[in-house]
Amino acid sequence: MKKGFSLNSQTGYFENMGVSVMAFNDIYASGHQSGVSIIMHGNRVATNGDLRLEQTPGQWQPLPRDVERVVDAENGCIRTVLRYPDERQHLHGFNPAICPDVHLTYTVHVQAEGACLRVTVDLDRPIPDFLVGKTCFNMELFPGALFGKPWIMDGKQGIYPRQPVGPTLSLPGNLAHAMPADGEAKILADIDHLAGVERGYNPITADTLIAAPYACGKCFISRPDDPYNRLKVEAVQGELKLYDGRMNHNNGWFVLSSEIAAGATEKAVEWIITPHVVEEWLYPPVVQLSQVGYLPRQEKSVVIELDKRDERRPDIVLQKITAEGTFPVRTLQTGEWGKFLRYHYLKADFSDVTEEGLYRVVYGDAQSSVFRIAGDIYARGVWQPVLEYFLPVQMCHMRVSEKYRVWHGLCHDDDARMAPVNCNHFDGYMQGSETLTKYQPGDHVPGLNRGGWHDAGDFDLRVESQAGEAYILSLIYETFGLCWDATTIDQEKKITEIHQPDGKNDLLQQIEHGALTVVGGWKALGRLYRGIICNDLRQYVMLGDAAAMTDHRPGNSDDRWVFTEDNPGRELTTAAQLSAVSRALTGFNDELAQDALQAAKELFRITDGERNEWSRAAKVHAAVELFLTTGEKEYKAFLLSQVDFICEKIDRLGWILCRAVKKLQDAAFEKTLRKALEKISESMVQMSEETPYGIPYRPHIWGAGWQIQGMAFQYYFLHDAFPDLFAPALMSRALNFVLGCHPGSNTASFASGVGAVSATMAYGMNRADFSFIPGGVVSGTALIRPDFPELLPWPFLWQQTEYVMGGGSSHYMFLVLAVQKIFGDQ
Repeated sequence: MKKGFSLNSQTGYFENMGVSVMAFNDIYASGHQSGVSIIMHGNRVATNGDLRLEQTPGQWQPLPRDVERVVDAENGCIRTVLRYPDERQHLHGFNPAICPDVHLTYTVHVQAEGACLRVTVDLDRPIPDFLVGKTCFNMELFPGALFGKPWIMDGKQGIYPRQPVGPTLSLPGNLAHAMPADGEAKILADIDHLAGVERGYNPITADTLIAAPYACGKCFISRPDDPYNRLKVEAVQGELKLYDGRMNHNNGWFVLSSEIAAGATEKAVEWIITPHVVEEWLYPPVVQLSQVGYLPRQEKSVVIELDKRDERRPDIVLQKITAEGTFPVRTLQTGEWGKFLRYHYLKADFSDVTEEGLYRVVYGDAQSSVFRIAGDIYARGVWQPVLEYFLPVQMCHMRVSEKYRVWHGLCHDDDARMAPVNCNHFDGYMQGSETLTKYQPGDHVPGLNRGGWHDAGDFDLRVESQAGEAYILSLIYETFGLCWDATTIDQEKKITEIHQPDGKNDLLQQIEHGALTVVGGWKALGRLYRGIICNDLRQYVMLGDAAAMTDHRPGNSDDRWVFTEDNPGRELTTAAQLSAVSRALTGFNDELAQDALQAAKELFRITDGERNEWSRAAKVHAAVELFLTTGEKEYKAFLLSQVDFICEKIDRLGWILCRAVKKLQDAAFEKTLRKALEKISESMVQMSEETPYGIPYRPHIWGAGWQIQGMAFQYYFLHDAFPDLFAPALMSRALNFVLGCHPGSNTASFASGVGAVSATMAYGMNRADFSFIPGGVVSGTALIRPDFPELLPWPFLWQQTEYVMGGGSSHYMFLVLAVQKIFGDQ
């Protein structure tokens, strides 16, 4: 007998056996996770149920501002008050929007009524005339699970298409009704440049051309063929329309929509939503472990993720796969770990299994991928794709080829023009009232068209991603002495050839490539750049070959802009990174190494380290790296003078000082540092016990893979300096998390192309092809608030599948090498 939906006061969402309905638990509408969201039998099928100012908005359209959310468990209702505009978005901040001049407060009520939920929207006033026919209550349907699947709208049927198809509709745009700019704001986006109305398509004004609806009616059913995903929506007021949001935004979803009628206020929208509930359904057990495998001496454990209602406990069986077939090795001893997020977890350890071979873990009808136990498990195809594929493909100012394939042509050879002053760029860059250089806005700055890597799919060069990437690679070289040659990199001809060795260490060539852009910017501008990025929003959302972004002729309107800033924290952090880079490049490119060191020393000398806590901590970081590079007493004296501050900020600075503590040769300092680190050790142990994965992991919204890798990268230096305080197992667990032992039904390795199953749709430069770059490491399993872990096979969710420079892949590479060094054959 169906129980019907009830409102769980602890989780704050509605539940009916295997179906959950959230109402504004989440806060990330631009990332397709907010509003009314529906999870059916382990899969999120719909989201972003909310009032929007156009039928198929994208990430650049205005969002409402939350005012109040009330969970009324006694009456089974969630009431959320929101309003337009959110003035913080208008021409300002990260992803600035152009907000229409509408002032509207509204309330979304979600009420449980047996097997369905009633959604009503009340407005405090009628919508203005210019928004009639545009303002809608929308709900987005995840397209990746719907291609080729059926829907029904009243008497009409259809199949969700793999690509958007015409006809289209032309609508009046909201741009003509933009609200006035905030007169008190000093730095705003230029509305004419942001809108780019003379330059054709622009995602910020894409509300003027949308797909004609596939169907209109009163009752819509998605997936009528599948009881696990059958979703019925009925419109009590008005009608429903099914749109394809990919027509005006490539990363859009299917959208079910109801327009707000002129003059409507109370119950301007009223829907009845009925997700079909399969009564006997339980979340299928998920077997989670590394998709690559384990070294014989490495800790090995399997995590079983279960429905919290599942009381079955079949054996956990380790199998070995041989030339003669598959045979059980033994039944593993099962431990009840308990509840984490929305699931129940079991754990079993098999660390004592050291015989090399192919294995698999079976739990009832569920099983893991096949994995290896071997001494050479990381010797080929694990960290190597980072250096063989990902870093070469991301190289800016180069043509990158791989045999028959051209990954991208020579790009951005016209870099760069000085950014306008008082400029709020659409990707968060801010240029203040001065350029801080001899160059004036619009001037071509020579010397910026060498080196660097494109950051994710955005093609920009942020100084922290460039210097940060070169820094991590330098520490890889310094820590592990890595030498690998699989690529030709010709800086004079600006050509990169993947899998064409040139007799040079690829790692040093990549460090050199990062140094070229940072040091080149320093020499050209007389200071560090903040970043180099396209100036036009159409360029920013470009999918495809980076060479198509500009015409490679310096000094015209398609050139990228270079930004500067006065930011002591970032400048001193870069000084630290350049100092380490100079050590790595000594003997490989001595001139560049010396330039990097001189820039680092000058930044340390002239930059205000007392501006704030960040700048003070960054000056300590710079002093550590400069002392390691030069051994000069100035830097040692500075570090010893900062002992109280270092202990106060030990969580931030501990790993950095561990890199220099032995060379400092100061027993009192070492004793004080160790004492401070004892608290960090205790804290990390306690946090690791909070999850079945044995690592500090507190999911927020974004996938935590990068954060966990970064933590493990720093942990290596803590362990190296004080191994009795920091046991090595945490690094192994962090690596296994990234390689597949993480929450959720998708156990793919976050490292694309690595392991039996991996993230092969990713938010990189080739995301429009639903593809990936080997060795890129995605952000990973995200949290749909408050408790649903999700990693969708979808290339347009940056919070789950984005690549990044300055840590994503290089931290992963460092971690693999660290685990190999610690747990490999001695």
